Amino acid sequence: METRNTGMIASLLDKGKLFLKAVIIFIMALGLWIPTFFVKEVIHEREGRQREAIADISSKWADEQTITGPILRIPYFEDAKDEKGNAVLIKRNAFFLANETDVSATIIPEKRHRGIYQVVVYRSSISISGKFNPLRWENLKIPGERIVWNEAALLFHITDNLKGVNDDIYVSWDGADTIFNPQQAGESAMKDALSAAVSFSQNDAAKPHAFRMQFALNGSEKLLFSASARESRITMKSEWPDPSFTGIKLPDVRQVSDSGFTAQWKFLNRAVPMVWKDYVYDLSEASFGADLIIPVDGYDKTERSIKYALLCIILTFAAFFLIESIYKKPLHLIQYGLAGLALVLFYTLLLSISEYLGFNTAYLISGAATIGLVTWFVGSIMKSPKLGVFIGFVLMVVYGYIFSIIQLQDYALLMGSIGLFVALGIIMYFSRKLQW
Repeated sequence: METRNTGMIASLLDKGKLFLKAVIIFIMALGLWIPTFFVKEVIHEREGRQREAIADISSKWADEQTITGPILRIPYFEDAKDEKGNAVLIKRNAFFLANETDVSATIIPEKRHRGIYQVVVYRSSISISGKFNPLRWENLKIPGERIVWNEAALLFHITDNLKGVNDDIYVSWDGADTIFNPQQAGESAMKDALSAAVSFSQNDAAKPHAFRMQFALNGSEKLLFSASARESRITMKSEWPDPSFTGIKLPDVRQVSDSGFTAQWKFLNRAVPMVWKDYVYDLSEASFGADLIIPVDGYDKTERSIKYALLCIILTFAAFFLIESIYKKPLHLIQYGLAGLALVLFYTLLLSISEYLGFNTAYLISGAATIGLVTWFVGSIMKSPKLGVFIGFVLMVVYGYIFSIIQLQDYALLMGSIGLFVALGIIMYFSRKLQW
């Protein structure tokens, strides 16, 4: 009887130790999860340095460019009173949109380097043509004699014209060429716009007017055009194979291949009237174009892979625990910890290598190195190459599955849920023989 009781006590103690070890292993997994937050901080730091490199190169070349115009500005006089209540005339501006514009832009991209970081800059050749229909100046409710017709001018805005434009910009207005110059101080509320005086009279307001301009422009990464006419048509082409179309509207027609892209937009501006006064609409809000991105998504994908770090550690530890429980080959907690550190170091390897070779190649190299190290370690301490290979296979499945989830971002939740369900089912199946 005493022997039987002693056996039962020993069995209970063994089961208690097994349960206690399982709890400690789970706590260790949570502890090993903490360093991954420091890896995330390193990722954010590297992203910050990348942004600094982009800003530094752009500041010396030219920034992202948004082109607005041309818009016709015609001054007029308006009755007002001064501080003493005396009647005076003040000069204000009326603005007229073109009826239609056709834009053709050819972009020649270049890669610039700052350390390990790359930035896309570009040279572009841009042609803009269009026409103004007879002006509906009567809508302004301003007497014709109050309008200063002979001070009519075209306004044209480029976000960074100081560094982006290296030559004079001319516009052909009804066949006559005139040059764009910086505005006089206070000339209009359209800040930093270029101005070109055009020949105009009250009789000309009843006629259509055509314009044409062509110029070269430098910029960095992004080129956008504002919808500064009632109908804007834009054609953009480049040899860059990885454009990101951005702005208020995507292209109506686009062709993207390894040899470059061609995109076409047609936009009817219904948010801005054809003529207005005493107000400057922010036409850049209705802009669209292309962003010449470098598909370096290593930081983003590495951060997303870290979200699955705890899952990877727990599944690996669960495999260890099942092996040592089923095959009666105990592992020390320190050995669990060393294997867990190898799993954590996978992410630092992934981050550092991806900066040079890209995410996919870095994932393959880091995964192979981590799986190989843990396979060798487990095989050595258990003195069983088969068990080492089994752990290696488990890690291959886990890392391969995580890689698939990262690539299929839109289906990440679905794939993750299915994967967790399958993993739980496998663990439940193999844990049937455990006597808790």
